[in-house]
Amino acid sequence: MSTAFCQENTELKFTQDSSFLVQDSLGAVQDSVQTGSTLEIRQQTPSVDTSISKDAIETKIDYKAKDSIRIDQIEEKVYLYGDAQVNYENIQLNAAYIELDLAKNIVIANGIPDSSGEYIGLPIFKEGPQQYEAGKMTYNFESKKGKIEEVKTQEGDGFIKGNEVKKTGTDVMYIRNGYYTTCNLEHPHFSLATSKLKIIPNDKIVTGPTVLKIDQVPTPLALPFGFFPNKNGRSSGILIPTYGDSRELGFFFRDGGFYWGANDYFDASLTGDIYTLGSWATNFRSNYKNRYHYGGNISLSYSNLKRGYEGFPDYSESKEFFVRWNHQQDAKARPGSRFSANVNLGSRENFVNNLNSFDTDYLTNSFQSSISYSNSFPSKPYNLTISARHDQNTQTGAFNLSLPDVSFNVSRLYPFKNYGKIGNEWWRSIYKNLGVSYNSTATNQLRTYDTLLSVDRFPELREDFNNGVRHAIPINTSFKLFKYFNLNPSFNYSEVWAFKTYKQSFDTVTNRVDIDTVGGFQRGASYNFNTNLTTKIYGMYQFKGNGIKAIRHVMTPQVSFNYQPEITTGNEVYINGQGNEVSYNIFQGTVYGSPARRESGRVGLSLLNNLEMKVGSKKDSTGTKKVTLFENLGFSTSYDISADSLNWSPLSANARTRIGKFFTLQFNGSFDPYGLDSATERRINESWNSQEGKILRLTSANIALNFRLQGGNSKAKKKPKEYASEYGTDEELENINLHPERYVDFQVPWSINIRYNIRYNKPAYEEFITQTMNFGGDIGLTENWRIGFNSGWDFERQDLTYTSVSIYRDLHCWQLAVDWIPYGPRQSYNITLNVKSSVLQDLKLNRRRDYFDIIQ
Repeated sequence: MSTAFCQENTELKFTQDSSFLVQDSLGAVQDSVQTGSTLEIRQQTPSVDTSISKDAIETKIDYKAKDSIRIDQIEEKVYLYGDAQVNYENIQLNAAYIELDLAKNIVIANGIPDSSGEYIGLPIFKEGPQQYEAGKMTYNFESKKGKIEEVKTQEGDGFIKGNEVKKTGTDVMYIRNGYYTTCNLEHPHFSLATSKLKIIPNDKIVTGPTVLKIDQVPTPLALPFGFFPNKNGRSSGILIPTYGDSRELGFFFRDGGFYWGANDYFDASLTGDIYTLGSWATNFRSNYKNRYHYGGNISLSYSNLKRGYEGFPDYSESKEFFVRWNHQQDAKARPGSRFSANVNLGSRENFVNNLNSFDTDYLTNSFQSSISYSNSFPSKPYNLTISARHDQNTQTGAFNLSLPDVSFNVSRLYPFKNYGKIGNEWWRSIYKNLGVSYNSTATNQLRTYDTLLSVDRFPELREDFNNGVRHAIPINTSFKLFKYFNLNPSFNYSEVWAFKTYKQSFDTVTNRVDIDTVGGFQRGASYNFNTNLTTKIYGMYQFKGNGIKAIRHVMTPQVSFNYQPEITTGNEVYINGQGNEVSYNIFQGTVYGSPARRESGRVGLSLLNNLEMKVGSKKDSTGTKKVTLFENLGFSTSYDISADSLNWSPLSANARTRIGKFFTLQFNGSFDPYGLDSATERRINESWNSQEGKILRLTSANIALNFRLQGGNSKAKKKPKEYASEYGTDEELENINLHPERYVDFQVPWSINIRYNIRYNKPAYEEFITQTMNFGGDIGLTENWRIGFNSGWDFERQDLTYTSVSIYRDLHCWQLAVDWIPYGPRQSYNITLNVKSSVLQDLKLNRRRDYFDIIQ
């Protein structure tokens, strides 16, 4: 006897007339009695033993169906039809048809054929976060073992499909005749087909003999077995090297090594390159992050590059190294204190002789480093900064190191701010705005050349360090004058401390000046007085008509005065070979230089202009729009009232404006009012107007024109060149910020940038003109195609400068990246076709030629 019904706890309501007995999982018998159009079920107490069997499952099985449910009491089975669902613990099974055997605790699920014969409602089995799609499924709730036909499931970044699957009680799955892929399509673009496959949850996936298929077509590429990581988060493993041959260095294995995913906060990789002709390199990289606290990365590289054959004239060997370290502390981690590091340190020829043709640091001729700790002492008016700094020039070899730099600052204090009302309002604004601050810096500095750096010379280098301390106490105030003017007077006191000074003397035997280092503490003080008067003048001219509505002009004139008294601290003389006195200062060559000053009283004049206009616009809701004519147009000069000649300083001019939507123009220039001595080409106290009939002489100028054009609108996100295709988590966004060169920006379909710069220099009669132009851009041909380029033009050689072209193609689960430097000393190319997913990152095809392999 069978009846279609819907179950609600212990009460069942029927949609048809019937009467039957139902025995639930606890042995209780329910008797059906018809009342009207609804059948009510009342529970009766059975006469049999109701104790639970030891073999019974511990959790109740819930089930439901959209179409109908049929219960067979004799066989103790339940048949579910139409969108059937069974729930047990963390297991959920959905299918068009489910058969539930309550006696054996077995469930069977299958789809049903539609009118065309296609099966619909195929089983979907969920266990926690794991989901399986199957053709047919049998599962035992008690043993938690199952058998699945035509299964499809996702494990991490990979997708697995098999004809026959057995699931053990420990959730280990054995699959026969299946494949593994990272393509999410029903018919994947590629797969690793195998006859045997074993899935160990949160551990690994093991396969038997494997063949690579492209669009279901087998290829000759095969492996005897395969291991794939199947862990959430990071996993450690061997990094498979790329192989190839170099005309210059021989056959090679590159970027092979080991990756260690220590935990969610730290990882590291150690890789190496080896060439058959003797060259080799090693690289260490590590990333670390403690969210809301700090994060950073470090990389160390060392290479030994050998070219040619030892004993031949063209043989060369170079050993290079480089260290990078970037560390940032979250601003909210420790309010008031902050530690940061940005280290870039290495050998001079590292980026010239390295094994990576596409490293853009090749174009950089200087590197800087900084490691600093600062503490602002919350609720205190002072802060402390301790840092180490370094800079080096790869062309000259100059190497400078400051270890340490210490800075202690006291914020501006207003000692009279809380005083009562003394005098009139004008006088009160003077003393209430009177502020005093204190700045102190101390440094220990080394200036040398990289060729002189070695462990053996460390004792000598220690003696080459130069150190000192500088103190500064500025006192200033500000107040209104004549209602429309602001006056800002200040007094500055500065003092330098040196722990060794330099004494000069003339040696008559060698006929040269000897400089002796004199140990001991020396101090030198200096002071000056400054004031400036400034105001703003507004002008507006309005027009009639629909075109230009108004022009607005804002002028900011400023008059300043600086008085520097004569200071002779540290001045001394020696007698040269001609018997003349030569002045020098013992502080020359110290960290902070000489405190000596000549007397000067300098009056400064400057004028800053801003010019805007309003024009009619139908697109704007107000009917007008603002157009900036000059964002900045400024002039400045000064007059020294204490000098006996050449009182005027050159006139400086600068301007910045936008031309339309796409151009930005900047100008800087210097104009000298004085003439020149035709013999010595030096400035003389004679006007240029009296010599040439012109008021000013242009001595230097710089014009920079920037053009940027972009267009289109794309909803695509940033896509990586080497990693997964979807990014959006904090960690992934951080990777984009730390390594922007690894990503292709699909947000802007196309853009073009052109930067032109011309420099003019004419200190005397000979003029020098230097022109540079750089241009670059990228074009999104389609949503998946993108081309980028960077180049420039050398006006002196009449040739293109360093040029690079990059091509990227998104191939769904694959990607193609091409990097090409078509000519020049770094001429090279690199073509990579690889799977996006990091699980199969070693499944790739690479072809490259480095700059040292190209015959120039």
